[in-house]
Amino acid sequence: MGAKGMGRGCFGDLVNVLQVALQQQGFYTGAVDGDFGGGTERAVQAFQASAGRQQTGRADPPTWQGATGLPWPSLFERCLQVTARLEGHGYQTVAGNFDGAGLTWGIIGFTLQHGGIQALVREAMLRDPDLVRGAFGAATDELLERMADADWSRLKGWADSISLGANLAGVAQPWRDGFRRLGATPLMKQLQRERARREYFEPSQATAQALGLGGELGAALAFDIHVQNGGVKAADRRTFAARMARAGDRSPAARRVLLADLVGASAKARWRADVTARKRAIATGVGEVHGLRLDMSAWGMDLVDPA
Repeated sequence: MGAKGMGRGCFGDLVNVLQVALQQQGFYTGAVDGDFGGGTERAVQAFQASAGRQQTGRADPPTWQGATGLPWPSLFERCLQVTARLEGHGYQTVAGNFDGAGLTWGIIGFTLQHGGIQALVREAMLRDPDLVRGAFGAATDELLERMADADWSRLKGWADSISLGANLAGVAQPWRDGFRRLGATPLMKQLQRERARREYFEPSQATAQALGLGGELGAALAFDIHVQNGGVKAADRRTFAARMARAGDRSPAARRVLLADLVGASAKARWRADVTARKRAIATGVGEVHGLRLDMSAWGMDLVDPA
């Protein structure tokens, strides 16, 4: 694990911003794809050389600020980038009823079951109804009718009817392209970020503080748990408190690992190993998830807990 700063393996909007800035200054000639690979690393090194800095190839805070002219990304922005990657989602991505949640859409996988999709569509209609109608065309009226339906059995039935494939992960037209078009708009990206912050990040930071999870790794772990698992279950909180009361090591690092294991053990059997690996990787700062080697320092996270 290297020093804090975005580096190889990092992926997402923040890398896009960095690539555009380096491209505009003539340091980067590759595709603006949000993937921090060898080309982006070499461009960062070239920029660092031009600025008389150590050529680490990592966009640490001074390099980021010098290259982009922007403040170092907030903790929320960095946590969002990690969890979005692990969820396998982008602003436009829509999936069918593969997991029983109806539809799943957007940067952290907002769902029909939990009302996130409905809330986003309603807010977009309030701010720019023509944007929604432009995305869904003739299907807009049916979309709005579905989004206003509070009966979960009917909503689930609709989701089933438009889900495709053996595992129901696909989505039929015109719904697939409608959600993709709406998700690509600046307004919807903004709304998704606002909702992710308000409904998931802010409550998760109260969890991190209450459980003593430490610094940025604790913040990232708590956010990921709130997104993927709906928060820490009451039974897991009780077990966590009981085990910590008897533990010899009560450091933030030990607390994160214990919580990761408890959340993993509480997941459905088919997802248990995956959830545990994902939570442990975030908790410890390094690991493998979905075949992805995760080094949290390369995602701009500070691995050192505050004293």
